[in-house]
Amino acid sequence: MAKKTTKKVNNNELDGPEFFAAIAQIEQEKGIKPGYMMEKITQALVTAYRRDHEGVGDNLVVDANPATNTVRMFLKKDVVEEVDNPATEISLAEAQAALPRAQLGDVVRIEIKPKSFGRIAAQTARQVIIQGIREAEQGMVYDEFSSKEHELLTGEVTRIDPRTGAATLRIRSGSEFTDAYLGPNEQVKGEHYVEGQRLKVYMVEVRKATKGPQVLISRTHPGLVKVLLELEVPDIFDGTVEIKSVAREAGSRTKLAVWSADPNVDPIGACVGPRGQRVNTIVEELKGEKMDIIKYSEDPAEYIAAALSPADVISVDPLPDGKSCRVVVPDDQLSLAIGKEGQNARLAAKLTGFKIDIKPASAPLEPIEEPEEDLFAEEAPAEEAEAPAQEVAETENTEAPEEA
Repeated sequence: MAKKTTKKVNNNELDGPEFFAAIAQIEQEKGIKPGYMMEKITQALVTAYRRDHEGVGDNLVVDANPATNTVRMFLKKDVVEEVDNPATEISLAEAQAALPRAQLGDVVRIEIKPKSFGRIAAQTARQVIIQGIREAEQGMVYDEFSSKEHELLTGEVTRIDPRTGAATLRIRSGSEFTDAYLGPNEQVKGEHYVEGQRLKVYMVEVRKATKGPQVLISRTHPGLVKVLLELEVPDIFDGTVEIKSVAREAGSRTKLAVWSADPNVDPIGACVGPRGQRVNTIVEELKGEKMDIIKYSEDPAEYIAAALSPADVISVDPLPDGKSCRVVVPDDQLSLAIGKEGQNARLAAKLTGFKIDIKPASAPLEPIEEPEEDLFAEEAPAEEAEAPAQEVAETENTEAPEEA
């Protein structure tokens, strides 16, 4: 009968080939750099050993060599005559048994065999490895979505919260999918979402949270209109036309101010497109939301008058504070200038940054008064300086009769 031979296993190696093959597989599946995983895994091995061996401290060393596919653990110990702490010290005789050249005072590395790990230590190592993978994945998600802030994303509705109405969208990030949160306040009034529906959303921000990155998206943000225009209008994408300002009441109306440095380019026409195709595409995406596109001007009066369109404006008089203005419109244009429930005037104010006071032409106008300069402002300190001297004089006069 043939004698069975058993291949000798080197217990000093921690399943080297399988170990590095696992890292390669994780790298391929999760897109994680091997250097990061190696750091976490060696940390897990150190944690596992320290769990069962108190007093080891920082003397534990893990040597992972990708070139030879080996992982070895060593414990650094001081060679002494008499051992007081077995965790950090070794006798000369024991040290020379492993390393014949060892001398008193040397620091030797004693190799640790994997079999010395207990069950609890192994569980600890596994937990640290899993946590390291999770942290790496979360870090990748955070970095990826941080680079996509203020951009347009497309996701699929996967869940609607029956209590709050908040929607969860699944958005692709690399080879994986990430859940994004569409809160009730970020949803357009009147829009109804169903599971499986695909939506275009505006990426507001990504926040770090204990359970992983929280991706916040919006359908009401003015930036959504801006990025939709950038996709539809080539002149905006290449910088020929610039969006100067956006004012939006989601689901109802949006006002945009556009401008071009090229005098041969009509910025409004570029946004509207042939037969209104470009703007109609955006209106359709926004479920019928109306859009007013005006031409931006450096002249505040001209800019404000354009912002109040479609109403005609007779005059715009900026007020001395530099933040307000008085606008006069024909009597029959007053309601159009103000808009339904004040919407047109409100959006014009948001667009321009001016507080707008709209008056009909028939109303008597009070003259705009320039603020008077305080001519005595510089003399005030001198008067204040004289006051203490006068008080001293009065005090002296009061005390004089007492001395008499």
